[in-house]
Amino acid sequence: MPPPARAVVDRDGVNVLLVDDQLPRLLTYQAVLGDLGHNLVLAQSGVEALQWLMREEFAVVLLDVSMPEMDGFETARLIHEHPRFERTPIIFVTGVHVSELDRLQGYKAGAVDYVSIPVVPEILRSKVAVLVELYCKRRELRALNRTLAAANEQLAAANASLEAEKTRELHALNASLQRANADLESANRSLQTQVSERARAEQALKDADRRKDEFLAVLAHELRNPLAPMLNAVQLMRMDAAPERLRWAQDVIQRQLGYLTHLVDDLLDVSRITRGKITLACEPTAVATLIERAVETVQPLLDERQQELHVELPRDPCWVNGDPLRLMQALGNVLSNATKYTGSRGRILVKVQRAAEEVAILVSDSGIGIPPERLAGIFDIFTQVNRGSEDVHGGLGIGLALVRRLIEMHGGMVTATSAGVGLGSEFVIRLPSCAPPARGACDGRRAETAPPGEVRRRVLIADDNADTLETLGTVLELSGHQVFRAANGQLALEAAARHLPDVALLDVGMPQLDGYEVARRIRAAPWGKDVTLVAVTGWGQEADRRRSREAGFDLHLVKPLDAERLQRLLTQGTTQVSARETGG
Repeated sequence: MPPPARAVVDRDGVNVLLVDDQLPRLLTYQAVLGDLGHNLVLAQSGVEALQWLMREEFAVVLLDVSMPEMDGFETARLIHEHPRFERTPIIFVTGVHVSELDRLQGYKAGAVDYVSIPVVPEILRSKVAVLVELYCKRRELRALNRTLAAANEQLAAANASLEAEKTRELHALNASLQRANADLESANRSLQTQVSERARAEQALKDADRRKDEFLAVLAHELRNPLAPMLNAVQLMRMDAAPERLRWAQDVIQRQLGYLTHLVDDLLDVSRITRGKITLACEPTAVATLIERAVETVQPLLDERQQELHVELPRDPCWVNGDPLRLMQALGNVLSNATKYTGSRGRILVKVQRAAEEVAILVSDSGIGIPPERLAGIFDIFTQVNRGSEDVHGGLGIGLALVRRLIEMHGGMVTATSAGVGLGSEFVIRLPSCAPPARGACDGRRAETAPPGEVRRRVLIADDNADTLETLGTVLELSGHQVFRAANGQLALEAAARHLPDVALLDVGMPQLDGYEVARRIRAAPWGKDVTLVAVTGWGQEADRRRSREAGFDLHLVKPLDAERLQRLLTQGTTQVSARETGG
């Protein structure tokens, strides 16, 4: 079916020709460019486009490169071979990677620009708007030339009939020409400004694309790093079953899995903060406690690199009102950054200073320092200082960006200074101070979270991955729980009806019946009201959690599951497990 095109084109308006053999994309371009107020003419082939060009004049042609019968390059060549259209600007649209040779072919065929699919609406509107403005200026210039020609004819007639008035009319014409030149100069300046703005926008896009490519390369590198020792540890466990070897291999796997999980958590946290999905559980928190717990997170790296860490605290305790978990995460990232960029046997100092209404936490190191030109963007996401040494550990360039966003969420700020390369660096976290909690408040909280006595549960595990099913079931059995296993949704439903478990861990993506349907059927059964249903999945977005809640799940856990956190869930109940521990 042909696309909906205007049968009659407004002769006084500006026409834009959209050419693509796929109707959905044509309609997309029409929706993106509709608010520009121009006449949008749609064509689904090169032949139809040429037919429109023979009937109308167009300011710009948006042309798909890959079309059957006559592709974009051939269509562009035929358009520009016609004298009327040799200056009509063409923007090529392509959904594949464009090489330099392809771009050269396109420019030879008459293209002035390229747009990649998926199209970014703001960029497409900007490109079309600039070319339409150029077209309008050319049209105004032609009209001005016609006006000047008419003026010259009038001047000739005046010379022939009224020689005496020649001087006066020449003066009037000169004044008119000066105004026209001034208008033209103003139009040229406006065009130059728009071209400059477009160049800046294109450079910004190139920089963003380059940083994205660099980040993906670093991410691949950082993911491969822990996978190598994990594979080696597994192979060693198969070759040598000595108890000390097994314990060492298990420690390696657990340590590297923790590193992988930390990478994924940082990526998810940046995304959640950007989308406003993180809420803070603020309470009066001792700064000394935050520092102590943050140091614990980097102590293995400090020991490995034999670095000296000194902590200087004021005599009286300092308190801030904040989320202890998030503040410890931010401070831990700053300390981790200091250890990464400080060589072996280097020195790190953590110092706390108190002012009237704020607390400043200074973290200084004797590391590689920060070049002056990099200081301004050190907290931007995916930014990394050039290492220049194999002694420097890797990272994704998101740790400091996460620090800034978490600290700003607490009403504080973080800054970085450095005397230069090789001269170390200093990071300062400033947070509003608060009064200490009332005596007994902390004791009450401790009483609420005191570890309960041993609790053993009847647990149903359903997962179509045999390794996951067997390993998780074995871990829970070794913890004293009674475990029932099911390899698909139908078996899970039958096992639940037969064994009446206290807790059901259901993988949501199972064959025959998925986890959502199993949860709905369990909830519909008379015996299923009191079963604690836990969704286990690799998807953790808000839409996934909402779908789990609608299916009847009590909790939504994101893989990989941590055995200690799962044990805490089984012994303490769902109300005692924090959003952070359940992947929230």
